[in-house]
Formats: sequence, C-alpha cells, structure tokens
Amino acid sequence: MMITISICVGSACHLKGSHKVIQELQRLIAENKVENRVELKGAFCIGRCTEGVSATVNDNEFFSLNENNVELFFHDTIMRGLSNE
Repeated sequence: MMITISICVGSACHLKGSHKVIQELQRLIAENKVENRVELKGAFCIGRCTEGVSATVNDNEFFSLNENNVELFFHDTIMRGLSNE
C-alpha cells in the first residue's frame, strides 16, 4: 500500500511554513527508507487556511503542521500507518 501525503502550498500555508514542513518530510521519508511506500505531493487550498499548514494523508485531513511538530506527525501517522499494513 502507498501512503500519499499532500501538503498545502497555497498562500496561507506557504506563509506559515509549508516549505519547511515539506523539506522535513522529505528528510524523514529518506531517513526511514520508505521512499517506495510514501508519496509526497503539493496541494492547493484544503480550505482551512487559519489552521495551516494543512495536509491530507490518503483521505484524512491534518492541520497546524509546522517544523516543530512534523516529526511527531510523521512517526504517529505515517510510520504507524505503514506498520499497520
């Protein structure tokens, strides 16, 4: 199974640091050697601009991601999802 992470790169999320979140996710994906199981994509407005940085993982929405909590999000959501396959 492939997990798809879509990070909002719309203007509000961009200003709130979506680029840093994406860079950190790229690092975590490589560090955990899950490049063949996790797809990282940019997305435009998810519609919760005040709660950015917004993301979807498969069909689940996540909000208020930032460089301080993205590693916890990755381990709790992505790695746990992969281990439950």
